[in-house]
Amino acid sequence: MRLFLMLAALAATPALAQQAPVTPVVPGPQAQPAATVMVEPVGMMIAAFDGDGDARVSRAEFDAGLRRSFDSVDTGKTGSLGYIAFSDWSERWLGDRNTLPSPFETDRDGDNRITWDELAARFDLLFARFDANKDNAITRSELLTLRPQLFDRDRRGRPMGKSARPRN
Repeated sequence: MRLFLMLAALAATPALAQQAPVTPVVPGPQAQPAATVMVEPVGMMIAAFDGDGDARVSRAEFDAGLRRSFDSVDTGKTGSLGYIAFSDWSERWLGDRNTLPSPFETDRDGDNRITWDELAARFDLLFARFDANKDNAITRSELLTLRPQLFDRDRRGRPMGKSARPRN
């Protein structure tokens, strides 16, 4: 009889383990709140172009930094990057191969190569967007993006909107 009970207990153990409720880890009161101010990857790159350490990126520093970044990947000095080399550039300078600007929006003539002129033209648009006060320099505050507070999260850690909140 004991053998039967032991076998029954062993057989039920996996079933019980599978039915255990999933309890999310909820940060305690001392947890740091979610960030509400963010910087785009391209914004971090632009901030790194500050050559003289004055916390401002002048247009000259911007152009020199962008050229330096392009030349660091254009090791053959061909004046253009294929999409794979552009992905290498993105990973090195923006932190990820899939961040913006994408090669598709940068390659204006659709020849599957990014020339220096195409990259510079794309970054001209970014300089204009970030230079909010139009003083021909970009400060750290102009690189910041405000993000609204995150919603509560459900049991799986996903944000919950008003319609997804559990009803009591």
